[in-house]
Amino acid sequence: GPNIDAWSEFQPLGVVAGITPFNFPVMVPLWMIPVAIAAGNCFILKPSERDPSSTLFIAQLLQEAGLPKGVLNVVNGDKEAVDILLRDSRIQAVSFVGSTPVAEYIYATATAHGKRCQALGGAKNHAIVMPDADIDNAVNQLLGAAFGSSGERCMALSVAVAVGDAAADALIAKMKEAMKNLKVGAYSDSTNDFGPVITRQHQQKVVGYIDSAEEQGATVVVDGRQPNVAGYEEGFFVGGTLIDHVTPDMQSYREEIFGPVLQVVRVNSMQEAMALIDKHEYGNGTCIFTRDGEAARYFSDNIKVGMVGINVPLPVPVAYHSFGGWKRSLFGDLHAYGPDGVRFYTRRKTVTQRWLSSGVREGAEFSMPTMK
Repeated sequence: GPNIDAWSEFQPLGVVAGITPFNFPVMVPLWMIPVAIAAGNCFILKPSERDPSSTLFIAQLLQEAGLPKGVLNVVNGDKEAVDILLRDSRIQAVSFVGSTPVAEYIYATATAHGKRCQALGGAKNHAIVMPDADIDNAVNQLLGAAFGSSGERCMALSVAVAVGDAAADALIAKMKEAMKNLKVGAYSDSTNDFGPVITRQHQQKVVGYIDSAEEQGATVVVDGRQPNVAGYEEGFFVGGTLIDHVTPDMQSYREEIFGPVLQVVRVNSMQEAMALIDKHEYGNGTCIFTRDGEAARYFSDNIKVGMVGINVPLPVPVAYHSFGGWKRSLFGDLHAYGPDGVRFYTRRKTVTQRWLSSGVREGAEFSMPTMK
């Protein structure tokens, strides 16, 4: 109809909440807080009870910068605090980053109470190493991607899928040699490559996965189960570990280890490698090492994973894109930060208007307005 204007506005939800993990106690809250507040909301943050100090420091800095009181609120606690946030009718939306079992619970509970929810879960990120790959470059990239942050990140590359025994043998030989220089130790020593895992319980869990892989027939090429860290003999350390001849039926392959462990699976073709990745329940991140542009394009077009790297081992999007996986790595429709973050923390309102000329009177319209 003529002389009718229509447009959409994106208005704030009101009060929104974020529940964040131990492994990135600054970065993940900053995926949420700035976008939510810039969109006009008040934000309640429940950081991990294992390391809340840096998150509280963010809140202190924002208050010192002039953020009005009540716009950002930090609530400490465990599951009891989480459940209150999930059930309180004043909270309109919940963002979460953590393990898949908890993400599934968060999503089911929040949505059952009428809330919008994005819940980012776990991962089992694979890197395909093609026969034509620059193996030296792949090794350097995998060292950081597998063992950085002690492997305690949802974008860690925990599985290398080598296409052909020649590529696998070369990768294993060069990784084994390069890992001789890996240093695990106290966080305060900047010469170390990575530090301890988060708790004694998690240390034992990671070691248990290495044990199970060995018991099920895999070969532990580099063993990090008993690292010698002088002066920190009781620390929660796991050294860099490399495991060969891993198969998809093994527990260590199926489940997220979340530690400094790289497993190698051998396949005969790129198609077999992609089928392996597509079949896994997680679909967070993946990458391919190759010199072949056709293979790279085919891989990025067809792989069933949310974030893809081409010779980039940690394909974490920059801020003007959005972060999130597929399958059981994400519960909800919108990814974190970027354009999806803005959409998540706002709701669309569409306005349609018409201004009649002075003195004009119209008869009744029984269909959509047409301004006849």
